[in-house]
Amino acid sequence: MKKFTIFLAIIGLLSIQSCTVHETTPINTKDNDTISEVWEFNRSFTTTNNFSNLISFPHTIYVSDMVLVYRLAGIDNGANVWKLLPETYFTSNGALDFRYNFDFTNYNVNIFMDGFDLAGVTNAFRINQVLRVVVIPGFRGNKNANPVDFNDYYAVLNAYNIDPNKVLKIK
Repeated sequence: MKKFTIFLAIIGLLSIQSCTVHETTPINTKDNDTISEVWEFNRSFTTTNNFSNLISFPHTIYVSDMVLVYRLAGIDNGANVWKLLPETYFTSNGALDFRYNFDFTNYNVNIFMDGFDLAGVTNAFRINQVLRVVVIPGFRGNKNANPVDFNDYYAVLNAYNIDPNKVLKIK
């Protein structure tokens, strides 16, 4: 009987397997079903709209999505110059003159100016401003192995495989 118990114990020990899990992550993963988007708006900042524009998205975005807003600041050698918001301008003595800023929900973005004399800001900075809203799925923006310089609009397009010819212009 003693030999039979030892025999059962040995069989039992041999049949018990370790519960370790070997997880592997592919090195070159490519996400084919997540899409980053760019929407373009032309807006003015005036006393009538309290120097603010609430812009509804063409569709609801996920709460985890990242939103970047760029303003067309000029043209250099035929290329558009896009500046990431918030964008701040100072007076010659270093005090805040005005700033563009934004906040967003998964339904809209509010782009606004703040400062001390917004009505005194030249029309070149207030009227017919071209704004681009870039939506990046949150998990892609937060887990990118190669950090992206979000200040560089073109680097963002390249990093998130956004076709510059597919910018949706919204009136």
